[in-house]
Amino acid sequence: MTMSGCGDELSVFRGADGWRLRGPDAAAFALVNEYLAYLGDRRYSPRTVRSYAFDLLHFCRWLSADGTALDGVSTETLLRFLAACREAVLPGQHGGNVVDLRSGRAAGYAPATVNRRMAAVSGLYAFRAMRDPAAASPVPRGAAARRTARGERSGLLGHLARPRARSQLRVRQPRRLPRGLDRDETRALLASFRSDRDRAMAGLMLFSGLRSAEVLGLRVADFDVGRGWVRVVGKGDKERRVPVDPDVAGLVQAYLLAERPDTTGQALFVVAKGPHRGRPLTPEGLRRVFRYHRGKAGVPAGNPHSLRHTFGTALAEAGVDLAVMQALLGHDHVDSAAAYIHLSPAHVRRAYDEARIRQRAGDAGR
Repeated sequence: MTMSGCGDELSVFRGADGWRLRGPDAAAFALVNEYLAYLGDRRYSPRTVRSYAFDLLHFCRWLSADGTALDGVSTETLLRFLAACREAVLPGQHGGNVVDLRSGRAAGYAPATVNRRMAAVSGLYAFRAMRDPAAASPVPRGAAARRTARGERSGLLGHLARPRARSQLRVRQPRRLPRGLDRDETRALLASFRSDRDRAMAGLMLFSGLRSAEVLGLRVADFDVGRGWVRVVGKGDKERRVPVDPDVAGLVQAYLLAERPDTTGQALFVVAKGPHRGRPLTPEGLRRVFRYHRGKAGVPAGNPHSLRHTFGTALAEAGVDLAVMQALLGHDHVDSAAAYIHLSPAHVRRAYDEARIRQRAGDAGR
């Protein structure tokens, strides 16, 4: 079975039952919609389902242009798709030998984007194999990884940890440490905000380490202004209670009393004006807020996640215990919190000085 070649007319939309593909060829890719529905039923993060929907849209459009059906995909087909992702010349890229200094690439999508797309495709065919064991997955399985995460090796049952199988269809992805803002950048970005709502949202990221999705997911009932605590639902629907800076709590209270429109909705942060006044603020709305203010403040790195990174770096510089950092930041593994240690020159210097003191003491005792 070959495709009609009208894959560009495929699109993604969000309906009452979640993210779906639609268009003239949507019926040929019914498996994708069934997979997206499955992810929703399994309570995957809405942002993950959205990302997978667009990743699979890109894959289906490529298959349509290639004249290949989902059932006809082989390992060789996936290798060609992988090459197409790495060789595509995107807006702002010149191709050839002209390498952008910021991204380090002459062409192609970022390695993280390519790997996420391959993960979405791998999940799609794993879903098909789960439903029909006779349908083999075209995604090759390489030799089992020889290393496990440090968190899996620790504890009384660490010796039982098994290496994970990895797909061979991946590109090398450089590990980038989180980048926080310095004091001048933080001061300039915060000074550009004009409403209590925007100041409160930025404050929750900067002084409590909340993710942007966690801020948008807050409800009015989650906030205990008097005691300075907020209930946060993080990744995997995991709950945690996070202390709130008194000034930020004051901003939230001022926003609730004076700025927040009258609405029956439970969302804490809502649209302040316009035709969508009173509706929950969306991820795109939050990105638009930060896009405007980082341009106004002259802080190109001033995005929501950089404020969270700034909070994590401040904890590391203060010598906060890793387990406490893990609890505050909502990380599943302490290894994630440990990344902030590498960002903290003060922490490195303190550890170096302590080691030198112990070394001198040992030398003096000989």
